[in-house]
Amino acid sequence: MRYLTAGESHGPQLTTIIEGLPSLLPITAEKINHDLKRRQGGHGRGRRMQIETDTVEIVAGVRHGQTLGSPVALVVTNDDWKHWTKIMGAEPLAEDVNPEDIKRQISRPRPGHADLVGGMKYGHRDLRNVLERSSARETTVRVAVGSVAKALLNELGISIVAHVTEIVGIKADTSLVEGKTVDEIRAIVEADPCYCIDSVASAKMVEAIDEAKKAGDSIGGVVEVIVEGMPAGVGSYVHYDRKLDAKLAAAMLSINAFKGVEFGLGFEMARRKGSEVHDEIIWTEEEGYTRATNRLGGLEGGMSTGMPIVVRGVMKPIPTLYKPLQSVDIETKEPFKASVERSDSCAVPAASVVAEHVIAWEIANIILEQFHSDQLPQLKAQIDEHRQYTKGF
Repeated sequence: MRYLTAGESHGPQLTTIIEGLPSLLPITAEKINHDLKRRQGGHGRGRRMQIETDTVEIVAGVRHGQTLGSPVALVVTNDDWKHWTKIMGAEPLAEDVNPEDIKRQISRPRPGHADLVGGMKYGHRDLRNVLERSSARETTVRVAVGSVAKALLNELGISIVAHVTEIVGIKADTSLVEGKTVDEIRAIVEADPCYCIDSVASAKMVEAIDEAKKAGDSIGGVVEVIVEGMPAGVGSYVHYDRKLDAKLAAAMLSINAFKGVEFGLGFEMARRKGSEVHDEIIWTEEEGYTRATNRLGGLEGGMSTGMPIVVRGVMKPIPTLYKPLQSVDIETKEPFKASVERSDSCAVPAASVVAEHVIAWEIANIILEQFHSDQLPQLKAQIDEHRQYTKGF
């Protein structure tokens, strides 16, 4: 599968086209909209979330609730576009309009953002031309794409959920996920203001977010994605670009402001001995091959083991600050405080939703690479056959 997205933060709409989905896959706008709403939620979100109510329109590739096998096109309209038509319009400016008179031009890049380097790369003197696309607003349609991927995974018995494990050093008790199904974790997380499994830690996170907002600052954190029901042996060890963990790491780091990724014990492995890291293999007639522990996060040699996949990503604090940092005006070269755009004091809860969906896409994509089928029933049969094979191997 593959997809492309198009659209600017304050443009008329965000658009994506998905190619390679099997036919006969049930898809509804209602399910996608549920995930889009979650992306807009979470404590710490800014005023933009009060302006926009993201809903998707399925404009191609689906008929009567099922995919056709042709490309699926999704559109999310920007409600705020009506206030930006003159600023972001696609048509050339009238001859009597001075480009310098257009409002909201930006010449003061924000440290930590794409503004300055993007301007250098594409030759933009108005840095709005950079930030409109580099904005995390683009993740709206990536969540929509991931929601479609989750619909496919659900049909294959694979479920996925994300939750916040840390914000500005406040750590959740992640042992609370143990013994719970993905659905049980999701029920707790979706009812929590920080999308956290630990209500005690969540309350402290809320306080920290509020304090950062009052101070005009921003804070980051860590999110965790759990994938259950993954067949063993998906991915490959034979080439670097076919390793499942490499694909998942790239997906996690493709999210705006994400700067680190780990699996299972992650960087803690550097502080442990081998006997405390690797997962002993066991076999039972009922379950087939499993592991006594899951310290490697469901991955060995670039392939899934059949255990839950556990991947975490670290999100830096958002670079747009209401008490902006030192910068330089690219026109005058004089020092100034950086430009201020509407922003969140903390977007970690929302980012956990994005992480869930980009990981879902990569899982669905590699499944279809390994078990290619043009029709969903045939794909399900292949997966079932593979599960029986690995169980008795």
